[in-house]
Amino acid sequence: MNSIRYFPVLILLLFLSFAMQGNVDSEIQAGGQDFDIEFPDIIIRGVEQDIVIRITHEDDFLRYEGKTIDVYLNNKKYSCTFSHGETALAYQFPAPEELSVGIGDLRLSKPVNPIPLWLSIIPPLLAILFALLFREVYSALLSGVWMGSSIIYFYQGSGFFVAIFKGFLGVIDTYIIRSLNNSDHLSIILFTMVIAATVSVITMNGGMKGVVNSLSKYARGPRSGAFITWMLGVIIFFDDYANTLVVGNTMRPLADRLRISREKLAYIIDSTAAPVASIAFVTTWIGAELSYIQDGINNLGLDESAYGVFFGSLAYSFYPVFALAFILIITWKGVDFGPMLKAEARARQGLPSVEEAKNLPEEKYDDEIIIPRGVRPRLFNALIPVAVIVFGAVGGLLYTGWDVAIWNNEELSFFGKLSDTIGNSDSYLALVWASFGSLIIALALSFSQRLLNLRQGMDAVVKGFKTMLPAVLIMTLAWSVALVTKHMHTAEFISRLLLDADVSPYLLPSITFIMAAMVSFATGSSWGTMAILYPLILPSGWLVTQQYGMDYDAGIAIFHNITAAVLTGSVLGDHCSPISDTTILSSLASSCPHIEHVRTQLPYALLTGFFSIALGSLPAAYGIPSYILFPLGLLGLLLTISLLGHKSETHPVG
Repeated sequence: MNSIRYFPVLILLLFLSFAMQGNVDSEIQAGGQDFDIEFPDIIIRGVEQDIVIRITHEDDFLRYEGKTIDVYLNNKKYSCTFSHGETALAYQFPAPEELSVGIGDLRLSKPVNPIPLWLSIIPPLLAILFALLFREVYSALLSGVWMGSSIIYFYQGSGFFVAIFKGFLGVIDTYIIRSLNNSDHLSIILFTMVIAATVSVITMNGGMKGVVNSLSKYARGPRSGAFITWMLGVIIFFDDYANTLVVGNTMRPLADRLRISREKLAYIIDSTAAPVASIAFVTTWIGAELSYIQDGINNLGLDESAYGVFFGSLAYSFYPVFALAFILIITWKGVDFGPMLKAEARARQGLPSVEEAKNLPEEKYDDEIIIPRGVRPRLFNALIPVAVIVFGAVGGLLYTGWDVAIWNNEELSFFGKLSDTIGNSDSYLALVWASFGSLIIALALSFSQRLLNLRQGMDAVVKGFKTMLPAVLIMTLAWSVALVTKHMHTAEFISRLLLDADVSPYLLPSITFIMAAMVSFATGSSWGTMAILYPLILPSGWLVTQQYGMDYDAGIAIFHNITAAVLTGSVLGDHCSPISDTTILSSLASSCPHIEHVRTQLPYALLTGFFSIALGSLPAAYGIPSYILFPLGLLGLLLTISLLGHKSETHPVG
């Protein structure tokens, strides 16, 4: 009975003990065995980075969740709160030091040697320098990755020569492997190769030739012949190589018969191929463009999709539109100027071409399109697979991005709902579905009509894969460079540099356009230029807009303008460069002397580029709407051509 008398006291003691236990939990009497401390792998001087503290055992997650503990960093106390089993302590590493972190009875000291932020510009700068010196993009990109990897190892404690050796191994086992071990990147590679295989199949089964034959019968003179060539260049939008080779090889005899100069033919081919492929939303270009844009978005944490940014950038893609319009204007008016006028006057008067006058042999392209004997060109063999690509991609975007709440939102317009749906979509999956569907349809059409046997069909597929190998190499190295610049915080350095130089964000699109054109001219590769510049310009451009105090809408407009400037500037430089692959292919496919093609195209490209800045990128950055600038730019081109142009039929041959 006495024990019963003390029962309430026992209950009170038990309650107090639980209460005290609760107080211990709230104050977190931390033990060293409970935690892991993780320093950043790559430490950059003057950049705020996180020292992460993780709970060692999952069983303790609930015990610490939402609780605050004291962490001592170099004997200075910080209060940190746990969420999902970890907490982070932001710290700006000022200089080499012995860094000490303490939590509970756990003490960890580590000597750190932060990489100076200015060194982060060396890898991309070296890539640009090598591209300018050696005019070759693969080794340029590789050198940039190697340099960045070596710098990181050196500041992690390796000796100079050891860091160089480890840096080379890091190119392979860290940067290339990580770049390829990414589902989005693999989707891009797959889509790019499959769509190239589709192009190869519809070329081999006569579908491409059917398109050309169907339209070329409407060409009855120089003006209509030039227009049909332009139209073919626009219709074959999904690949610039296929565009160049198919249109050039098939239209060359007709152009000769209609007395269109080889220089004009090469110009029309070159100035439709890349401009169309760069802005159409289902092409062999779109995969690379989306991947570069996505990397920039990921670095910034923007709530935007790659496809959404791409569509937003189309409002600022002035050069491709102006380049296509330029051809239409000179064709409609029947005029030319500069070296092209002399070439056209020679052709109209039936005089020998430059190569014939100099007794030079015509150049040939080794991989000229050869259709198997007995294949009858049919238009639908190309149109049906292309329709599958286009409508399949649109259907895939709508399917993967569909959200009933968006379409039930009465405050959004139809285009607003469509934009939000595409923004929510899995664009990579949609493109892979569409490209595979198109390839299956192209092969089925070829086999059912006995145009190709199984072996020829598979050879065409493999040949298409091979044509994309250079593109895959460039993309892989580009992703590696982007990862190096992310690790070294290059974008932050560039943004600080721009702010210190007090460069207005409104000038960034025009500066970017000129920079991209110069790099592309030097390297001869628009893809290589995008690979080098996108990881640098997109993040730094956004940071500059935010540090200038722009609101989100104004900042994203500049961001879209910069995105377009990299792409369109790359295309301009590619058009002007004598070492550009598409420029060379245009010369060979039309049997035009290469230097003559470059010489005659250069004034047209530069004039178009000037209007793209003066009546495009620059005023657009200051908020003038694109629906005003596009007509204004086209009017400027029309007036300039009217002022400078002359009829080739009446112009004397100089």
